[in-house]
Amino acid sequence: MNADIKAYNAGQETSDRKICELLSAEIDRRLPEAESKIWHRHPVWFLEGNPIVGYSKLKAGIRLMFWSGVDFEEERLQPGTGKFKDASVTYTAADEVNTTELARWLKKSREIQWDYKNIYKTKGKLKRLK
Repeated sequence: MNADIKAYNAGQETSDRKICELLSAEIDRRLPEAESKIWHRHPVWFLEGNPIVGYSKLKAGIRLMFWSGVDFEEERLQPGTGKFKDASVTYTAADEVNTTELARWLKKSREIQWDYKNIYKTKGKLKRLK
């Protein structure tokens, strides 16, 4: 596991730390080819430089976000603002994380991607990669 992500997880309160540790372990296991790092102060995983999945601490809990999640067509993933293609779910306890569901979402994150890596070059217009 990335040392910075491990430190991020360790810095969370007990219940949030358990969620973060479970999420990072599952993401690392299901996306072994992904680069992981702290990006904009949160753990994020990238495929070929493109952000795919990450999580962050919110007042409501730990938010797991998929950059291209809207196109996964998954009921539990809630769309973001509508400006981009992100969708997320928020957890308040580790036992809320369904690892079978998470594995399906991570598989889709590899197969369905919008080009966030070059969003500045395209002046905010997203292009479908996969």
